[in-house]
Amino acid sequence: MVDLLRRRLEGKKILLLGFGREGVSSYQLIRKLFPHQKIGIADRNPDVSKSSLLADDPNIEFQCGENYLNKLERFELILKSPGISLAKLKPPVETSRITSQTDIFLEAFATQTIGITGTKGKSTTSSLVAHILSTDGKETVLLGNIGTPAWHFLDLITPRTFIVNELSSHQLEYIHRGPHIALLLNIFEEHLDAYNSYFDYQLAKMKVATTQAQGDFLLYNADDPIILSHISTAETLAEAVIPSSLIPLSLKSHLETGAFKRGNELIIRVPGRKELVLREIHNRYLKGEHNFRNIMAAVTTCWLLGVNEEAILDGLASFKGLAHRMEYMGCHHAIHWVNDSIATIPEAAIAAVQSLPGVDTLILGGFDRGVSYEAFAQFLVLSHVRTLILIGPAGRRIGTEIEKADKTIKSRKNLFYINRFDHLLPLALENTRAGKTCLLSPAASSYDEFRSFEERGFRFAELIMGK
Repeated sequence: MVDLLRRRLEGKKILLLGFGREGVSSYQLIRKLFPHQKIGIADRNPDVSKSSLLADDPNIEFQCGENYLNKLERFELILKSPGISLAKLKPPVETSRITSQTDIFLEAFATQTIGITGTKGKSTTSSLVAHILSTDGKETVLLGNIGTPAWHFLDLITPRTFIVNELSSHQLEYIHRGPHIALLLNIFEEHLDAYNSYFDYQLAKMKVATTQAQGDFLLYNADDPIILSHISTAETLAEAVIPSSLIPLSLKSHLETGAFKRGNELIIRVPGRKELVLREIHNRYLKGEHNFRNIMAAVTTCWLLGVNEEAILDGLASFKGLAHRMEYMGCHHAIHWVNDSIATIPEAAIAAVQSLPGVDTLILGGFDRGVSYEAFAQFLVLSHVRTLILIGPAGRRIGTEIEKADKTIKSRKNLFYINRFDHLLPLALENTRAGKTCLLSPAASSYDEFRSFEERGFRFAELIMGK
């Protein structure tokens, strides 16, 4: 990896585009390898130039503030952080000059990497894959969009290491080499503010497959019509757009090759391994059909990698789940509270409501990214949820769609519109029946009031506990 970095970066005029957690780690490694090389740093935050980390470095050129994306053409190589979108920049930047930690990391370690993407479920699936591999005694690291930049792990990786890499569309957009095993869980509308179209977002997700090599494997959700349309298009073209071996995963169809559900059984048929039949899958944290899909994807991956049945079952039974993902917060004031702040799209909120018994109050809304809420409103009208607390711009639009779908809805359900997240608790306490569940599953981004869905989830917990 160090030799690769020297070939890619040495002597070039480099711009670190974004100076958050990943940008800082990029700076630290580059400065370690090239103590005196000139580096540009561009970030919307004007205070980046005052960072104590950079105070004694005379070889930095800052481009900070509202115009931080100006004059990018002055740099030979742009090392882009995932949170920054260049899709709508005019004129566009030449993609040949854009790279990222993920791009360079995969160039070095693709053959050891299990890359997991999807609009929803990638964090749970990535964590479960890593947990099962570790349960089997395999040397494993978990990295990527789940929280820690890839370059932090360089000293921990050996030729024996299994690298489980959670990959967002922003990380995939500019990669040139896909992972050896790629998992494509689903594609729903999200991040439309960062792309010129929903189709462009789909293409970014599909790069996990289109950049793979022969001998690699793509495990994909064969029940997802968007994924199927891209797979079908790739198969009809003259050249192999997806060069890897395809392994479909389905809850609806019995498959000759792949993984599928038969009654309560999980059947896995993959090349080079005997058929696996799992009749009992126990994990008290992963409920609902969407999580059965995540389990199917994780188990199929581990079976393909040679993990035995006993280790798979042990890993499933001992997996603790993740914070802010259908996280039970306890029973307070005779109400059960569940934190599903990770649910930033309608499909995730629908899955949460369907998975939990007794959801009486549902907390929705936040930052409005422009996704469609029409079908979601129809679901809520027909659901057993009695009280809807609708927050911020997205909450107002969801409420508008609900009232449009059923003119008499206010005679059957409580709809409360609020502007601030902190105002939800009195409404939840007053309107949630004893013994029932109050669920935070917003179906919207958190960026109107919070820096992340995690921060929103932590604030929800504080409100419940009276802090």
